[in-house]
Amino acid sequence: MSRKKKIIIEYRHYSLPINFPVLLLSGDRWKISDIKSEHLHFHDCLEIGICHSHSGFMEIEGNSVPFKAGDVTCVPRFLPHTTYSSQGSASLWSYIFFSPNELFKNLFRSPDNSFERPMPNMKISNYILSKEKYPKVYNLVSIIVDELNQRNPFFRESARGLLLSLYIELLRIYSKNEKLAYQMAYQSQEGTFVISEVLEYIYKNYMSSITIDFLADLCHLSTTHFRRIFHEIMGASPLEFINSTRIEEACKLLRSTEDSILSISEQVGFHSISSFNRCFAKLIGESPRAWCTRMLQSEYQSAKASILEFTGWL
Repeated sequence: MSRKKKIIIEYRHYSLPINFPVLLLSGDRWKISDIKSEHLHFHDCLEIGICHSHSGFMEIEGNSVPFKAGDVTCVPRFLPHTTYSSQGSASLWSYIFFSPNELFKNLFRSPDNSFERPMPNMKISNYILSKEKYPKVYNLVSIIVDELNQRNPFFRESARGLLLSLYIELLRIYSKNEKLAYQMAYQSQEGTFVISEVLEYIYKNYMSSITIDFLADLCHLSTTHFRRIFHEIMGASPLEFINSTRIEEACKLLRSTEDSILSISEQVGFHSISSFNRCFAKLIGESPRAWCTRMLQSEYQSAKASILEFTGWL
Protein backbone atom coordinates (compact mmCIF):
# COMPACT_ATOMS: atom_id res chain seq x y z
CA MET A 1 0.00 0.00 0.00
CA SER A 2 1.58 3.31 -1.10
CA ARG A 3 1.95 6.07 1.44
CA LYS A 4 -0.23 9.15 0.93
CA LYS A 5 1.81 12.05 -0.46
CA LYS A 6 2.52 14.66 2.18
CA ILE A 7 1.05 18.11 1.55
CA ILE A 8 3.59 20.93 1.79
CA ILE A 9 2.28 24.16 3.29
CA GLU A 10 4.08 27.48 2.92
CA TYR A 11 3.79 30.61 5.05
CA ARG A 12 3.81 33.82 2.98
CA HIS A 13 4.48 36.82 5.16
CA TYR A 14 3.43 40.33 4.13
CA SER A 15 4.57 43.38 6.09
CA LEU A 16 1.82 45.91 5.47
CA PRO A 17 2.53 49.67 5.55
CA ILE A 18 2.21 51.22 9.01
CA ASN A 19 -0.20 54.09 8.37
CA PHE A 20 -2.25 52.38 5.68
CA PRO A 21 -2.05 48.59 6.17
CA VAL A 22 -3.27 47.66 2.71
CA LEU A 23 -1.38 45.96 -0.12
CA LEU A 24 -2.63 45.68 -3.73
CA LEU A 25 -1.22 43.11 -6.14
CA SER A 26 -2.57 43.88 -9.58
CA GLY A 27 -1.61 44.02 -13.26
CA ASP A 28 -0.59 41.59 -15.98
CA ARG A 29 1.93 39.78 -13.79
CA TRP A 30 -0.90 38.41 -11.63
CA LYS A 31 -1.97 35.72 -14.04
CA ILE A 32 -2.56 32.31 -12.48
CA SER A 33 -1.09 29.29 -14.27
CA ASP A 34 -3.12 26.21 -15.16
CA ILE A 35 -0.45 24.08 -13.46
CA LYS A 36 -1.64 23.09 -10.01
CA SER A 37 0.95 23.82 -7.35
CA GLU A 38 2.01 20.94 -5.12
CA HIS A 39 2.11 23.40 -2.23
CA LEU A 40 -0.68 25.06 -0.29
CA HIS A 41 0.09 28.49 1.16
CA PHE A 42 -1.32 30.84 3.77
CA HIS A 43 -0.59 34.36 4.94
CA ASP A 44 -0.87 36.60 7.98
CA CYS A 45 -3.63 38.93 6.78
CA LEU A 46 -6.99 38.87 5.04
CA GLU A 47 -6.87 38.25 1.27
CA ILE A 48 -9.56 39.53 -1.07
CA GLY A 49 -9.19 38.44 -4.71
CA ILE A 50 -11.17 39.35 -7.81
CA CYS A 51 -10.99 37.26 -10.98
CA HIS A 52 -10.98 39.41 -14.11
CA SER A 53 -10.84 36.69 -16.76
CA HIS A 54 -11.10 32.95 -17.43
CA SER A 55 -11.86 30.29 -14.85
CA GLY A 56 -10.23 27.66 -12.66
CA PHE A 57 -10.23 26.15 -9.20
CA MET A 58 -9.37 27.12 -5.64
CA GLU A 59 -8.28 24.28 -3.37
CA ILE A 60 -8.87 24.53 0.38
CA GLU A 61 -8.29 21.64 2.79
CA GLY A 62 -8.42 19.06 0.01
CA ASN A 63 -11.57 20.45 -1.61
CA SER A 64 -11.48 22.05 -5.08
CA VAL A 65 -14.10 24.72 -5.79
CA PRO A 66 -14.52 26.23 -9.28
CA PHE A 67 -14.26 29.96 -9.94
CA LYS A 68 -14.97 32.11 -13.00
CA ALA A 69 -14.50 35.68 -14.16
CA GLY A 70 -16.39 38.07 -11.88
CA ASP A 71 -15.97 35.94 -8.75
CA VAL A 72 -14.54 37.42 -5.56
CA THR A 73 -12.57 35.23 -3.15
CA CYS A 74 -12.28 35.92 0.57
CA VAL A 75 -9.49 34.00 2.31
CA PRO A 76 -8.93 34.62 6.04
CA ARG A 77 -5.44 34.66 7.49
CA PHE A 78 -3.87 31.30 8.37
CA LEU A 79 -6.05 29.32 5.94
CA PRO A 80 -3.98 27.10 3.57
CA HIS A 81 -5.11 27.25 -0.06
CA THR A 82 -3.95 27.38 -3.66
CA THR A 83 -5.45 28.60 -6.94
CA TYR A 84 -4.97 27.31 -10.49
CA SER A 85 -6.62 28.08 -13.82
CA SER A 86 -8.57 25.84 -16.18
CA GLN A 87 -6.46 23.85 -18.60
CA GLY A 88 -4.98 25.96 -21.38
CA SER A 89 -5.84 29.31 -19.77
CA ALA A 90 -4.32 31.85 -17.38
CA SER A 91 -6.86 33.68 -15.24
CA LEU A 92 -6.11 37.33 -14.42
CA TRP A 93 -6.51 38.52 -10.83
CA SER A 94 -6.18 41.48 -8.51
CA TYR A 95 -5.49 40.81 -4.82
CA ILE A 96 -6.02 43.06 -1.82
CA PHE A 97 -4.29 42.16 1.44
CA PHE A 98 -5.19 44.06 4.60
CA SER A 99 -5.56 43.85 8.36
CA PRO A 100 -9.07 44.91 9.47
CA ASN A 101 -8.03 45.59 13.06
CA GLU A 102 -5.10 47.77 12.02
CA LEU A 103 -7.01 49.56 9.27
CA PHE A 104 -10.12 50.36 11.30
CA LYS A 105 -8.74 50.66 14.84
CA ASN A 106 -9.00 54.45 14.96
CA LEU A 107 -12.60 54.51 13.72
CA PHE A 108 -14.11 53.29 17.00
CA ARG A 109 -14.07 54.81 20.46
CA SER A 110 -13.47 51.68 22.49
CA PRO A 111 -9.85 50.42 22.38
CA ASP A 112 -11.18 46.95 23.25
CA ASN A 113 -13.45 46.83 20.22
CA SER A 114 -11.73 44.21 18.10
CA PHE A 115 -13.38 44.61 14.74
CA GLU A 116 -11.75 41.59 13.18
CA ARG A 117 -14.13 38.65 13.37
CA PRO A 118 -13.06 35.09 12.51
CA MET A 119 -14.20 34.08 9.04
CA PRO A 120 -12.51 30.67 8.69
CA ASN A 121 -14.20 27.31 9.08
CA MET A 122 -17.11 28.20 6.81
CA LYS A 123 -18.43 26.00 4.05
CA ILE A 124 -15.73 25.80 1.39
CA SER A 125 -18.02 27.23 -1.29
CA ASN A 126 -18.53 30.40 0.79
CA TYR A 127 -14.96 31.51 0.19
CA ILE A 128 -15.93 32.25 -3.42
CA LEU A 129 -18.61 34.91 -3.94
CA SER A 130 -20.11 35.20 -7.41
CA LYS A 131 -20.88 38.50 -9.12
CA GLU A 132 -24.43 37.32 -9.79
CA LYS A 133 -25.28 36.39 -6.21
CA TYR A 134 -23.22 39.10 -4.48
CA PRO A 135 -23.16 42.13 -6.80
CA LYS A 136 -22.48 44.54 -3.94
CA VAL A 137 -19.30 42.68 -2.99
CA TYR A 138 -18.15 42.60 -6.61
CA ASN A 139 -18.81 46.32 -7.11
CA LEU A 140 -17.05 47.33 -3.89
CA VAL A 141 -13.95 45.25 -4.66
CA SER A 142 -13.82 46.60 -8.23
CA ILE A 143 -13.97 50.20 -7.00
CA ILE A 144 -11.36 49.57 -4.28
CA VAL A 145 -8.93 48.05 -6.80
CA ASP A 146 -9.46 51.05 -9.07
CA GLU A 147 -8.87 53.51 -6.21
CA LEU A 148 -5.65 51.77 -5.17
CA ASN A 149 -4.44 51.60 -8.77
CA GLN A 150 -5.28 55.21 -9.73
CA ARG A 151 -3.92 56.73 -6.49
CA ASN A 152 -5.82 59.97 -6.96
CA PRO A 153 -5.81 62.61 -4.17
CA PHE A 154 -7.33 61.21 -0.94
CA PHE A 155 -7.30 57.65 -2.35
CA ARG A 156 -6.31 56.22 1.04
CA GLU A 157 -9.26 57.86 2.78
CA SER A 158 -11.59 56.69 0.03
CA ALA A 159 -10.20 53.14 0.04
CA ARG A 160 -10.40 52.93 3.84
CA GLY A 161 -14.09 53.80 3.78
CA LEU A 162 -14.80 51.41 0.93
CA LEU A 163 -12.88 48.61 2.66
CA LEU A 164 -14.92 49.19 5.81
CA SER A 165 -18.14 48.88 3.77
CA LEU A 166 -16.78 45.72 2.13
CA TYR A 167 -15.75 44.17 5.43
CA ILE A 168 -19.15 44.87 7.02
CA GLU A 169 -20.84 43.30 4.01
CA LEU A 170 -18.65 40.21 4.35
CA LEU A 171 -19.44 39.96 8.07
CA ARG A 172 -23.14 40.08 7.24
CA ILE A 173 -22.77 37.32 4.68
CA TYR A 174 -20.75 35.05 6.95
CA SER A 175 -22.74 35.77 10.12
CA LYS A 176 -25.58 33.78 8.57
CA ASN A 177 -23.41 30.72 9.05
CA GLU A 178 -21.92 31.76 12.38
CA LYS A 179 -23.39 28.80 14.28
CA LEU A 180 -21.86 26.39 11.78
CA ALA A 181 -18.56 28.25 11.98
CA TYR A 182 -18.30 27.89 15.74
CA GLN A 183 -19.28 24.23 15.62
CA MET A 184 -16.54 23.56 13.10
CA ALA A 185 -13.98 25.77 14.84
CA TYR A 186 -13.84 23.50 17.86
CA GLN A 187 -13.58 20.26 15.96
CA SER A 188 -10.11 18.74 15.97
CA GLN A 189 -9.83 16.23 13.19
CA GLU A 190 -7.33 14.88 10.66
CA GLY A 191 -7.01 16.98 7.56
CA THR A 192 -7.53 20.37 9.21
CA PHE A 193 -4.65 22.84 9.46
CA VAL A 194 -3.24 21.64 12.73
CA ILE A 195 -1.44 24.83 13.85
CA SER A 196 -4.06 27.40 12.77
CA GLU A 197 -5.37 27.87 16.32
CA VAL A 198 -1.82 28.39 17.55
CA LEU A 199 -1.09 31.06 14.94
CA GLU A 200 -4.32 32.84 15.81
CA TYR A 201 -3.44 32.69 19.50
CA ILE A 202 0.05 34.11 18.94
CA TYR A 203 -1.39 36.84 16.69
CA LYS A 204 -3.70 37.98 19.50
CA ASN A 205 -1.51 37.28 22.55
CA TYR A 206 2.11 37.86 21.47
CA MET A 207 2.45 40.49 24.24
CA SER A 208 1.73 37.89 26.95
CA SER A 209 3.87 35.09 28.33
CA ILE A 210 3.45 32.03 26.05
CA THR A 211 4.80 28.55 26.73
CA ILE A 212 5.47 25.96 24.05
CA ASP A 213 3.67 23.33 26.14
CA PHE A 214 0.52 25.48 26.13
CA LEU A 215 0.68 25.90 22.33
CA ALA A 216 1.16 22.16 21.90
CA ASP A 217 -1.92 21.54 24.03
CA LEU A 218 -3.96 23.82 21.76
CA CYS A 219 -3.12 21.45 18.90
CA HIS A 220 -3.63 18.31 21.00
CA LEU A 221 -0.05 17.30 20.20
CA SER A 222 2.95 16.34 22.27
CA THR A 223 5.47 19.16 22.68
CA THR A 224 8.07 17.33 20.60
CA HIS A 225 5.65 16.58 17.77
CA PHE A 226 4.31 20.13 17.87
CA ARG A 227 7.79 21.63 17.57
CA ARG A 228 8.54 19.45 14.55
CA ILE A 229 5.24 20.16 12.77
CA PHE A 230 5.50 23.89 13.46
CA HIS A 231 9.04 24.11 12.09
CA GLU A 232 8.10 22.11 8.99
CA ILE A 233 5.29 24.54 8.17
CA MET A 234 6.73 27.87 9.29
CA GLY A 235 10.43 27.32 8.62
CA ALA A 236 11.10 28.58 12.16
CA SER A 237 10.69 27.30 15.69
CA PRO A 238 7.65 28.40 17.76
CA LEU A 239 9.87 30.67 19.87
CA GLU A 240 11.47 32.23 16.80
CA PHE A 241 8.05 32.94 15.34
CA ILE A 242 6.76 34.43 18.60
CA ASN A 243 9.80 36.67 18.89
CA SER A 244 9.62 37.72 15.24
CA THR A 245 5.97 38.69 15.77
CA ARG A 246 6.93 40.72 18.83
CA ILE A 247 9.79 42.47 17.06
CA GLU A 248 7.65 43.33 14.06
CA GLU A 249 5.02 44.84 16.34
CA ALA A 250 7.81 46.72 18.12
CA CYS A 251 8.96 48.14 14.79
CA LYS A 252 5.45 49.44 14.17
CA LEU A 253 5.36 51.13 17.57
CA LEU A 254 8.85 52.58 17.17
CA ARG A 255 7.79 54.18 13.89
CA SER A 256 4.31 55.34 14.90
CA THR A 257 4.59 56.40 18.57
CA GLU A 258 6.89 58.43 20.81
CA ASP A 259 7.02 55.70 23.47
CA SER A 260 10.44 54.83 24.87
CA ILE A 261 12.28 51.72 23.73
CA LEU A 262 11.89 50.28 27.24
CA SER A 263 8.13 50.87 27.20
CA ILE A 264 7.76 49.33 23.76
CA SER A 265 9.81 46.28 24.72
CA GLU A 266 7.40 45.68 27.62
CA GLN A 267 4.32 46.32 25.46
CA VAL A 268 5.30 43.58 22.99
CA GLY A 269 6.07 40.98 25.65
CA PHE A 270 9.77 41.15 26.57
CA HIS A 271 10.58 40.98 30.27
CA SER A 272 13.91 42.79 30.03
CA ILE A 273 15.36 45.47 27.80
CA SER A 274 18.50 43.38 27.31
CA SER A 275 16.58 40.42 25.86
CA PHE A 276 14.61 42.80 23.63
CA ASN A 277 17.78 44.48 22.34
CA ARG A 278 19.43 41.12 21.75
CA CYS A 279 16.46 39.69 19.85
CA PHE A 280 15.96 42.91 17.88
CA ALA A 281 19.61 42.98 16.77
CA LYS A 282 19.50 39.29 15.81
CA LEU A 283 16.43 39.69 13.59
CA ILE A 284 16.91 43.22 12.24
CA GLY A 285 20.70 43.37 12.18
CA GLU A 286 21.12 46.47 14.36
CA SER A 287 20.02 47.88 17.72
CA PRO A 288 16.56 49.43 18.15
CA ARG A 289 18.10 52.89 18.62
CA ALA A 290 20.24 52.61 15.49
CA TRP A 291 17.27 51.33 13.52
CA CYS A 292 15.06 54.21 14.70
CA THR A 293 17.75 56.75 13.72
CA ARG A 294 18.08 55.23 10.27
CA MET A 295 14.30 55.17 9.81
CA LEU A 296 14.03 58.85 10.72
CA GLN A 297 16.76 59.74 8.24
CA SER A 298 15.33 57.64 5.46
CA GLU A 299 13.08 59.22 2.82
CA TYR A 300 10.88 56.15 2.89
CA GLN A 301 10.43 53.70 5.67
CA SER A 302 10.71 50.58 3.59
CA ALA A 303 13.86 48.88 4.82
CA LYS A 304 13.43 45.39 6.21
CA ALA A 305 10.15 44.50 4.49
CA SER A 306 10.09 41.26 6.43
CA ILE A 307 11.47 40.13 9.78
CA LEU A 308 12.24 36.49 9.04
CA GLU A 309 12.53 34.86 5.67
CA PHE A 310 9.86 32.24 6.15
CA THR A 311 9.23 29.78 3.34
CA GLY A 312 7.14 31.27 0.55
CA TRP A 313 6.53 34.74 -0.80
CA LEU A 314 7.94 37.77 0.98
